[in-house]
Amino acid sequence: MTDTKDQQNKDLTARLEAIEASLRLAQDRWDLSQIIASYGPAVDSGSDQAAAKIWAEDGVYDTFPTVLTGRAALQGMVRGELHQELIHAGAAHLQGIPHIEINGDTAVVTHYSQLVLKNPDEDSFRIWRTGVNRWEFVRSVDGWLATRRLNRQLDGSAEARNLLAQAVSDARGES
Repeated sequence: MTDTKDQQNKDLTARLEAIEASLRLAQDRWDLSQIIASYGPAVDSGSDQAAAKIWAEDGVYDTFPTVLTGRAALQGMVRGELHQELIHAGAAHLQGIPHIEINGDTAVVTHYSQLVLKNPDEDSFRIWRTGVNRWEFVRSVDGWLATRRLNRQLDGSAEARNLLAQAVSDARGES
């Protein structure tokens, strides 16, 4: 009888641990999705602090040919003349549905993005750029923080295609 109870307790403990692991993974995916979703509203509203807090203190945003390192540089980009001109003329940084791979306390998120601009001459909007993004995250005491973001335009280049291929290869466990 005791052996049966011990086994039942072990089985119950294993089931609870599996549920907790599944719930943590779902929460991590949700948290990372929300971070990606917050980028557009942060930069399009000119909220430089909200945009910068996505990154670790020494996080890197590599948007060829510009490479920004650290939160201060990211805030400067949002406050910068070019960015301010874009958002005051009507701009939307749209983020596609993210592909998320989590490995313990690190994660890689890959998604498409588009920069849509107001076209005042035709009272319409136009897609100015479409890119692929690869974000690398680390879990910290403050939650997930971006350590690196690569943004490459989908202009036919091998580098952009390789970022996409890497995401689907990672998902299948290929190298």
